[in-house]
Amino acid sequence: MSERLQGLPPVIGRQTRLLLLGSFPGAASLAAGQYYAHPRNQFWPLLSALLDEDLRALPYARRLQRLRARGLGLWDVIAECQREGSLDSDIREARYNDLASLRRRAPQLAAVAHNGGESARAMRVTGALGLPVYRLPSSSPANASWSFERKLAAWREVFAASGVAHG
Repeated sequence: MSERLQGLPPVIGRQTRLLLLGSFPGAASLAAGQYYAHPRNQFWPLLSALLDEDLRALPYARRLQRLRARGLGLWDVIAECQREGSLDSDIREARYNDLASLRRRAPQLAAVAHNGGESARAMRVTGALGLPVYRLPSSSPANASWSFERKLAAWREVFAASGVAHG
């Protein structure tokens, strides 16, 4: 069996209003120690379009700083697991993050958005927080059935409903 993989730390602050929850970082993200590091993942291009700011041009630490300034947080549903490769379908022996602690970690949290289907499996837990919970189409390159434009439209609706969108 594969080695036990550890996820990335949360990017959550007291000012976080919208938390974007992934499933578990892919191999490229784990190797880089950065959320959504795979060059074909559309996460950073989507956020750049939504926030009207080219986040991809910034160093990673600055990207996170800009997200925090906009009231956005990042985390994953799964804290650690075993997995060969990067596919969510290959995740085994998952241990989950303490999603129930989100209200304490982010007292201004107004909504949670799950990035893709595997993350959305935790909607029962995030729904118990008493906040709006959304399921976004996955930004992963594995979600090739959705065009960038279609993903952007769906993400834009959630950001607008959460009061985070630029325009």
